[in-house]
Amino acid sequence: MSNPFVWIVEPLDPKQPLKKFFNLSKLEDVRYEHLPFSIRVLLEAAIRNCDEFLVKKGDVENILNWKVVQHKNVEVPFKPARVILQDFTGVPAVVDFAAMRDAVKKLGGDPEKINPICPADLVIDHSIQVDFNRRPDSLQKNQDLEFERNKERFEFLKWGSQAFKNMRIIPPGSGIIHQVNLEYLARVVMDQDGYYYPDSVVGTDSHTTMIDGLGVLGWGVGGIEAEAVMLGQPISMVLPEVVGYKLLGNPQPLVTSTDIVLTITKHLRQVGVVGKFVEFFGPGVAQLSIADRATIANMCPEYGATAAYFPVDEISIGYLIQTGRDKEKVMRTKKYLEAVGMLRDFKNSSQDPDFTQVVELDLHTVVPCCSGPKRPQDKVAVSDMKTDFETCLGAKQGFKGFQIAPDRHNSTVKFNFEGCDFELGHGSVVIAAITSCTNTSNPSVMLGAGLLAKKAVEAGLTVKPYIKTSLSPGSGVVTYYLRESGVMSYLSQLGFDVVGYGCMTCIGNSGPLPESVVEAITQGDLVAVGVLSGNRNFEGRVHPNTRANYLASPPLVIAYAIAGTIRIDFEKEPLGINASGKKIFLKDIWPTRNEIQAVERQFVIPGMFKEVYQKIETVNKSWNALDAPSDKLYTWNPKSTYIKSPPFFDGLTLALQTPKTIEDAYVLLSFGDSVTTDHISPAGNIARNSPAARYLTSRGLTPREFNSYGSRRGNDAVMARGTFANIRLVNKFIDKQGPQTVHFPSGETLDVFDAAERYKQAGHPLIVLAGKEYGAGSSRDWAAKGPFLLGVKAVLAESYERIHRSNLVGMGVIPLQYLPGEDAGTLGLTGRERYTIIIPEKLKPQMNVQIKV
Repeated sequence: MSNPFVWIVEPLDPKQPLKKFFNLSKLEDVRYEHLPFSIRVLLEAAIRNCDEFLVKKGDVENILNWKVVQHKNVEVPFKPARVILQDFTGVPAVVDFAAMRDAVKKLGGDPEKINPICPADLVIDHSIQVDFNRRPDSLQKNQDLEFERNKERFEFLKWGSQAFKNMRIIPPGSGIIHQVNLEYLARVVMDQDGYYYPDSVVGTDSHTTMIDGLGVLGWGVGGIEAEAVMLGQPISMVLPEVVGYKLLGNPQPLVTSTDIVLTITKHLRQVGVVGKFVEFFGPGVAQLSIADRATIANMCPEYGATAAYFPVDEISIGYLIQTGRDKEKVMRTKKYLEAVGMLRDFKNSSQDPDFTQVVELDLHTVVPCCSGPKRPQDKVAVSDMKTDFETCLGAKQGFKGFQIAPDRHNSTVKFNFEGCDFELGHGSVVIAAITSCTNTSNPSVMLGAGLLAKKAVEAGLTVKPYIKTSLSPGSGVVTYYLRESGVMSYLSQLGFDVVGYGCMTCIGNSGPLPESVVEAITQGDLVAVGVLSGNRNFEGRVHPNTRANYLASPPLVIAYAIAGTIRIDFEKEPLGINASGKKIFLKDIWPTRNEIQAVERQFVIPGMFKEVYQKIETVNKSWNALDAPSDKLYTWNPKSTYIKSPPFFDGLTLALQTPKTIEDAYVLLSFGDSVTTDHISPAGNIARNSPAARYLTSRGLTPREFNSYGSRRGNDAVMARGTFANIRLVNKFIDKQGPQTVHFPSGETLDVFDAAERYKQAGHPLIVLAGKEYGAGSSRDWAAKGPFLLGVKAVLAESYERIHRSNLVGMGVIPLQYLPGEDAGTLGLTGRERYTIIIPEKLKPQMNVQIKV
C-alpha cells in the first residue's frame, strides 16, 4: 500500500540520491515545533510506516495533535526500529518461535516463514552467578560453571541464531545487555533499506530505558509484546503525557551520578509518572555526561515512567565518537537530526517544547544517598543511614520495617570463618557488590570506586574476609580502563575481583554465602545487609539471607564493605583503624570530582571501545565450540529439563475463538498492594523443598544441578511450578510469609502450584485478588505465562503496572480493575467466595463487566 506522506521523502545528501529520509520539516506544521522531542520520534515512525492499514493517516494526525489529545486515552501504533532481548527472556521467545514453526507446519503452512521481521539482538548476560569471588581466577571459574550449567540452553540459542533470519546473538562474557546496547548496538540514527530514521528500541528487560540517555527512544516490554514486534506488528500504545524534568545548577563535588538518580527516583515517585514519558531539559542537562544520563534513564522503571528521554545533543554526538563509532556515520547522524529538528541545545530555552507538566531539580541540592532497605524509591541520605536503619529495625513489618523486638536490636552472634572468629549483628554487611547496568556503564563512578579503593589500601584498610565482595562490569571496556588507570589491583586487594560480565547480584545471581555466615544469620534471626550498585532491592531478590538491601554508588559499596556494617555515621565514626592505630574516616579517602574527571579524560578513550567490540561475537571460545543443530525445525528432546515445547499453541485453529464467561472461580491468592513480578515470576535459585525441586528430582537431578529459575525459562513445567514461589510472598489467606495458599474445597494449606493443580484436576477456574500496582517491577513474560499455566483466568486489582497488564492480556488472562473508590475491603470481599465473571463476546478495553459473587 502506498504511503500518503511519500511527498516529503528526499535524499539527505544530493551526492547519495538512494539514501533518503522523511523530511518532517516539509510538513510546515507549527504543531511539530512544539512537540516534545520524544513524541517527534513517535511521529516520524508513524509517518514512515503509514500504510492506511496498520498505521493510518489519522494516527499521524493524533500524534501531531498531541497537546490536545494527550489526556484522552488516544491509542496510536508504534513500530520500533529494533528489538533487544537478554537470555532469560530471550530463551522463551526463541522457544515460542520454534513452537510457532511447529504449529504452522501442522496447519499446513511453510514453517520457514516464521522469522523476526524487525531486527533483534539477543545478549546473553543473565546466566552467570557469583559462585567464586576473592580469587584471581574467579572470572574463569564462574564462566566455566556458567557453560557447564547452561550448555543446553546455549546450544539452543545458537541454533536459533542460525535458524532464524534477522536475529543476532551476542555471546556470554560480553557484558550487560544495556551497556552493550549503549556502547555498541545503538545507532542513534538508523541507516536501513535506503532510509535514515531515528533509532528506537523495545526490549524484554525493563531497564531497556537506559538507552534513552543517548537519545534513542526505548522502553521495556513483556516477551509477548516483543515477539509481536519481531513479527512485524506495531505496539498499540496510549499517546502518553510527557513530564518535562528541568535540571538546573551543578552537582556538588562529593556527589555521584548514583546520588542524582536516587534523588530523581524518589522525586518522580512523588510526582507520579506511571505510564508517562519523562523528558529531561534545561541547562543542568549539559552538565551531565552520557553515562550520567544513562544512569538516570536506567532507573526509569523504579520511578514508574514508560521512558526517560534525553534528546540528542552535541555531548551525545561526542559520546558516539568516544565509543569508537565510525566518524563519517556520526556526521551523517548529526546532519539527519539537524534536518528533522531533533538535535537539541539544552542551553537554548527557545528550543524548549510544550510539556504536560514541568518539574524542576537543582543539581546543587543533591546529597550523597542510598535507597532501601526494600525498595529503590526509598531514598536515605548517607548522613541518616545509621538512624534510619535502626528505626527500620523496630518499625512494623513493611517496606521500612522489620519488627525486631527492642531488646534484640543489639543482638550479636559469634561465628568462625576460615579459622578466625567474627561477630554478626543486625545491619552487618554480608554482600557488597559492584554490579548491574545502572552504574557499571558509568566511568565516573567506576573510576571513583577504584580511586577510593587505592586510597583505602594505601591507608591500611581492609574488608572482612567473610563479606561476599564482587565486581561484575557491564562490559570489557570497564575492565580495560580500570586496569589501564592502575586501580584494578587495589580493587582486588579489597576483594573486588572481576567475577563475570553480566547481570549478577542485581537479579539474584549472587551465589551462596559461606555456611557459617548463613548459620549465624539464621541462629540470631539477624537482619543482614546487602549493599549493591544495582537498581532493584525488592525482598528476596538479592539473596534469601539478606533481609535488608541498599542501592548505593560503587564508591559507597566499597565504603560499607570496609565498615562491615550499615550502622555507621561516616561523619562521626571512622571506617576503620589501620595497623598503626590511626582512625581513617571516609572523607580521608573519598576522591574529588576533579580527580575522577582527570583520570577519565586520560584513560577512557575510543581505542579501547573499538578493541573490545570488534571481536565481541567471536571472542568466547566456549561459545564458538558449541555444536548447534542446523535444522530449520527444532528437534525437541523429551529428556531435557531446560528446553521444552510449550503448550501455548496446542489446539491452535485458523478460526479466532471468542472469550468465554468464567464460572464459579475460586480465588487462588489474595494480595495487598505492590505485588511485584519478583513475587509472581520464578526468579533466583530453586529452593530444595519447592514443587520445582520435586519435579527436577523426579527427572533424576540432584540439588546441585537445579540451577536457577532464570536458566530454566525454556521449560514451562519448571516455570509453572515456580510461579508465586517467592519466599517473601504475602498471601492474605496465610498468616506468615511464604509461597503457600489455602485449597478451599479441602481446607488444606498447600504450595501454590499444588493447590492450583488440584483445582485444575477438578475443573475449577481460578482468579487472583490484588491491591494497587499489581505486577510492578521487571517486565517478565513468565509473570503472565505462569499464572495462565496454573489455570488463572482473571486478576481483579485496584491498579496494574502497564507492561504486566499487557502481558496478562497477551496470555488470555483478563486484567480487571475495581471501579473508582472500590476495593476488596469496601465491597466486603474475603477471597473465600466463588466468582462468576460475565465476559461479553465483543470485549473491549475499559468496558465494565459484571462479576457475580
